[in-house]
Amino acid sequence: MAAEYETIRVEDEGAVVRFVLHRPDLRNAFNSRMIEDLRGALGDVEKKRGLRVLVLTGAGKAFCAGADLNWMREVIRYSFEQNLDESRAIADFLYRLYSLPVPTIARVNGSAIGGGTGFLSACDIAVASEEAVFGLSEVKIGLVPAAISPYVLRRIGESRAREYFLTGERFGAARAREIGLVNRVAAAEKLDEAVDGMVRLLLGSGPEALAKCKELIQTTPRLSFEEVQEYTARMIAGLRVSAEGQEGMASFLEKRAPRWTEDA
Repeated sequence: MAAEYETIRVEDEGAVVRFVLHRPDLRNAFNSRMIEDLRGALGDVEKKRGLRVLVLTGAGKAFCAGADLNWMREVIRYSFEQNLDESRAIADFLYRLYSLPVPTIARVNGSAIGGGTGFLSACDIAVASEEAVFGLSEVKIGLVPAAISPYVLRRIGESRAREYFLTGERFGAARAREIGLVNRVAAAEKLDEAVDGMVRLLLGSGPEALAKCKELIQTTPRLSFEEVQEYTARMIAGLRVSAEGQEGMASFLEKRAPRWTEDA
């Protein structure tokens, strides 16, 4: 992955790739350029062989402070069609991040406001610094958290979404964990240790199994009980006869590490 981007930094460590939102002077606020950079970087990792984990984080003291004010000054003059194009680009990035067939971790190193909360919600696992602050404050400026709503709702549920979407109230990391917005909270100086521990856990699991887990989580809620029986039966039967499934079961019975951990 040799591509360079204007607003993000991509750190390729082989099995692990890190996307670093890199506008620290603006608390990593996003604009149209950052969204295009993120979409381009996702296009690169979607084609990368051997990718096992993607980590999303921010440079400096913030994760992402939401939309860039300078960009908003431009957007206020946009036509409906221009706004629609921008909104579709954000929606495309979030869905591709959410559906990426490898585990994704949000390393929430600081404030995650508005779209920043959406970015972390589209990841599989969020690990936050205890100093992080969260908020869905779009209503305070006459807007709504539209593009990010599917992912935030899946994380915190309708009851909490009604509270925080409607009030725009800000809250800390402890509350974020309590409502399910983030999975784990760590002291700021131990955030990397917590994230690295999660990465190691993921690298110890079968890559195909992880991809199928993500598919399972996304698909089963949409199926009827009749449909889900056949879907899940076919999935586990296919995995049991796959090369990875055969290796995983053999390594367990032989009390050894599976081969996929050798490059982890």
